[in-house]
Amino acid sequence: MNNSFRTGFGYDVHRFFEGRKLIIGGIDIPFEKGLLGHSDADVLIHAICDAILGALALGDIGKHFPDSDPKYKDAESKKLLSHVYYLMKDFHYEVGNIDCMVLLQKPKLAPYISEMRKVIANLLNITVDQISIKATTTEGLGFIGREEGCAAYSTVLLIKRES
Repeated sequence: MNNSFRTGFGYDVHRFFEGRKLIIGGIDIPFEKGLLGHSDADVLIHAICDAILGALALGDIGKHFPDSDPKYKDAESKKLLSHVYYLMKDFHYEVGNIDCMVLLQKPKLAPYISEMRKVIANLLNITVDQISIKATTTEGLGFIGREEGCAAYSTVLLIKRES
């Protein structure tokens, strides 16, 4: 079997909550609410972590960073992604590309996407052109449209490194 390429898919969702920072893609975004979660609730980074872990058949983010473990309380998701990066390296893979979609009604993410791409590219030791981040609303439909929360999807292509 040829394992030169592996693909993974990630998804995450968190509800909005007053009194928390809104952190998406490792960026602190000015908004009246943040996302509720055991860590900093960065839906985009969580989806990327799940996509990479899935491509490696290593389970999900909850297996590696359980919300029952107090050491991950309010953890910075950038640190979680760094840990996942080192797992990926241990298995001799590197990122070919990542494609992401963030779903939220407000705030608009367009002004922040360039910086998100830089932050994530830096964490994964890739170039900015290897990561795509898009944002969309749900046209007022569902919990996202009612501004109750935010979700993110991510796909990843991993390529086996020459040993």
